[in-house]
Amino acid sequence: MADMSPPDNNRRAARRRGKRSGKVADFRYKRPSQPDSSASGEQPKRRDGKTSETARPEGPAVGALPGHRHGPHPRQAYAALDLGTNNCRLLIARPSGENFTVIDAFSRVVRLGEGLATNGRLSDEAMDRAVGALGVCADKLRRRNVFLARSVATEACRRASNGEEFIERVRRETGIALDIISAQEEARLAVLGCHVLLESGTGPALIFDIGGGSTELVLVEQTQTVPEIVDWVSVPWGVVSLTDTVGRVEGDEAARNDRYAEMRRVVLESFAPFAERITDYAQQGAEIRLLGTSGTVTTLASLHLELPHYDRRAVDGLIVESKSMREISARLSTMSRDDRSALPCIGPDRSELVVAGCAILESILDIWSADRLGVADRGIREGILRSLMASNA
Repeated sequence: MADMSPPDNNRRAARRRGKRSGKVADFRYKRPSQPDSSASGEQPKRRDGKTSETARPEGPAVGALPGHRHGPHPRQAYAALDLGTNNCRLLIARPSGENFTVIDAFSRVVRLGEGLATNGRLSDEAMDRAVGALGVCADKLRRRNVFLARSVATEACRRASNGEEFIERVRRETGIALDIISAQEEARLAVLGCHVLLESGTGPALIFDIGGGSTELVLVEQTQTVPEIVDWVSVPWGVVSLTDTVGRVEGDEAARNDRYAEMRRVVLESFAPFAERITDYAQQGAEIRLLGTSGTVTTLASLHLELPHYDRRAVDGLIVESKSMREISARLSTMSRDDRSALPCIGPDRSELVVAGCAILESILDIWSADRLGVADRGIREGILRSLMASNA
């Protein structure tokens, strides 16, 4: 088989990945008529499934828009937008005391990274889909009169040789200024957005985010506020990039087994240096904790619960035995695409990509043998919103 490393022809993006990124919000939302416009993102949600979450004072302070001399009025809206390799998601929220409440949301599968692993570029069709979704987001931002927003782009734009050109097109056509964040910043925001769902305990914890184009693993130790990041890694394998590079799990059962095994091999090879570094932590046995945020873990959790349709209130904050998640992953890897499509909470869109997610999840369980897995339906966008609101409290 061909080289397993996805193409990375964008040297500027490569330099960016090695740079520490601690930015909280460098962009304010403006209408498209103003060239230096916006960024947006998504908000945190509560463990009980309601649409609010405590915002703690984390990250550097960011000033308000011109004319705002003090902190934001409770009716002012904040936004967080995350353009990933597979999805475009937006959340808009208002402060509510120490919490905040979602007032608008948007999510669309745009498959921005489709074909990227093969040719190193964002295709015209993928960019058109993403710009269309971002246009909807821009309309929502204008209608909600957003006070402060941040929009981020992740692995697809980091890796694509034409990523910067796409960012400029988005700014020109929608007024949204996307910030191509580093893998380190992506990991930090994911932790900030979901760490409240970690099981209580004193042992080390691993938080992971399986995306479309990359997967971030973050080793943390508990503190009284936000967990301390001990070590982290980002590998260029997400559900889209791994599927496009290794190939779809199709054919007869033997062929499907072989393709799934190859996915597992590729991912474990990428995890190997990080796995060696965290060996001492991983050997602490039952005390170790594990928390995942991604469409993969929420989908598998839905199958574990045998839900007829996805229910965030049932899934967000759920604790599942790792053994059950492995069993579901193994079963999905041997099924045909049509059979996977027929399962509740998967459908045609997820049926092609969920197997790659299973391969990544099982590989994580190989290097971090926690008995249980926490499931989070929250992450980067929630982390962005918590930072934005805390910085203007």
